[in-house]
Amino acid sequence: MIDRRGFVASGLTGGALAVASLVLPEPLRAERRRVPRWTAPSFALEEHTIADLVVAMESGRETSRSLVEQYFARMDAIDRDGPALRAVVERNPDALTIADGLDAERRAGHVRGPLHGIPIVVKDNIATADRMQSAAGSLALVGAAVPRDAFIIERLRAAGVVILGKTNLSEWANFRSTHSSSGWSGRGGQTRNPYALDRTPSGSSSGSAVAVAANLCAAGVGTETDGSILSPSAVCALVGLKPTVGLLSRAGIVPISHTQDTPGPMARTVRDAALLLGAMTGVDARDSATASSQGRSQGDYTRYLDAGGLRGARIGVARKKFFGYSDTTDRVIDTALDVLRREGAVLVDPANLSTAGQYDDAELEVLLYDFKADLNRYLGELGPDAPVHTLADVIAFNAAHRDAEMPFFAQELMLQAEAKGPLTDAGYVKARARCRRLSRAQGIDRTMDVHRLDAIVAPTQGPAWLIDLVNGDPSGGGNSTSPAAVAGYPSITVPAGNAFGLPIGLSFMGRRYHEGVLLRLAYAFERATTARTPPAFLPTVALT
Repeated sequence: MIDRRGFVASGLTGGALAVASLVLPEPLRAERRRVPRWTAPSFALEEHTIADLVVAMESGRETSRSLVEQYFARMDAIDRDGPALRAVVERNPDALTIADGLDAERRAGHVRGPLHGIPIVVKDNIATADRMQSAAGSLALVGAAVPRDAFIIERLRAAGVVILGKTNLSEWANFRSTHSSSGWSGRGGQTRNPYALDRTPSGSSSGSAVAVAANLCAAGVGTETDGSILSPSAVCALVGLKPTVGLLSRAGIVPISHTQDTPGPMARTVRDAALLLGAMTGVDARDSATASSQGRSQGDYTRYLDAGGLRGARIGVARKKFFGYSDTTDRVIDTALDVLRREGAVLVDPANLSTAGQYDDAELEVLLYDFKADLNRYLGELGPDAPVHTLADVIAFNAAHRDAEMPFFAQELMLQAEAKGPLTDAGYVKARARCRRLSRAQGIDRTMDVHRLDAIVAPTQGPAWLIDLVNGDPSGGGNSTSPAAVAGYPSITVPAGNAFGLPIGLSFMGRRYHEGVLLRLAYAFERATTARTPPAFLPTVALT
């Protein structure tokens, strides 16, 4: 997803804090107290980490099959019924059979690794050559058989994970309309934020974020072009890691842009994200970008985790452009900065990214060109029975099925992309060079070099805004995902606190292939704050 709304607005502006601090008349105070809470049924696996699940299987208290059964029951209670989150668009009909096979391996003394038998979910734009669809949320791809598993799916299956199902997303990874609603797809409808059901889950890895946050699985996989892992993770109190472009293969993933796309892990803890990340790495001949990861990737990123990892770390605070748009967000993040200092980090405050925001137009130009070229290539590899084989076919399908595919917003971005020429066009070459120069040499690299930094931090974004199918996502400021996204560099968001019960995330961004450094810092911050709280499934924000 690219956050085309002007890069994500905060739902609460500076005035919100002042209003909240006033002494309210009794009728209004009473009204604010009358926010009914849906009480989820008790769940034995609530907030269990991957390590917790492994211990349960090793002790014989649980099996992979029993875990799958419990997560499926949880989906029945919360995703389909109850608050009806709409996070999981399709369950894997073979999950129990796969779990049985992994249980048999464990009984025979063969354990593939720390993910053996662990149930996870994956985003609906990641190809699985099984009985599930790989549709990117679009009805145009329902029934289109993929030729093989995505490379990261091959890696995950080899590690012993059980794929529970596919998660809903912002259709086509939110690259269809300038007025879209994050978390809405023609295939899955509108996913809802479990912290306040009338609030956005953000996009486009919306379903993965909500499924993990609501304990419908152990962890999940999303994809990002600009904000699609980090943004939904932040508003769902998750750890979300957008890796360096090239660390994880994109082969078999419905694309937006070979320049910026990457899959990545979404989890409730840094350790779980590290486990999932390591399982997906590897050089893939089908994605030439992964060649540069040779010798730089790790099969086990948990070795970087250190509770004292902030001691002596030099961390820059990118204030310009990312602070000042929401008092509530600033307050949470300033408290987080105090934690960094207390844990021994040396803060350089400010350490601004002077070029942030200067490449927004160029970024969109690159993505429009890439989308046409990359999607046509992906669709061209589908079998002859696929409903669509080109971007032009998708546009025609949407127009012919307007009631199902375009009841709320249209396909302006697709039309703009279709009008673009080849990747040899001078406009594309110039825009891509501008993005790379401003985001890398004159952006993240320069700031880190000048201040001798290990990482740069900023609020990931503000609190989740209200779902608005009439107007779409709001425009505004504050989202910090673009610098790392455009540069192709890694970034990780970690829960930092809450504003009116809505989660706020702190992002650490760093140099190319420095995932280990970011995981070390994020883990130490997580251990010092324990800021994640499970969702309460409120119908709306409790303003008290």
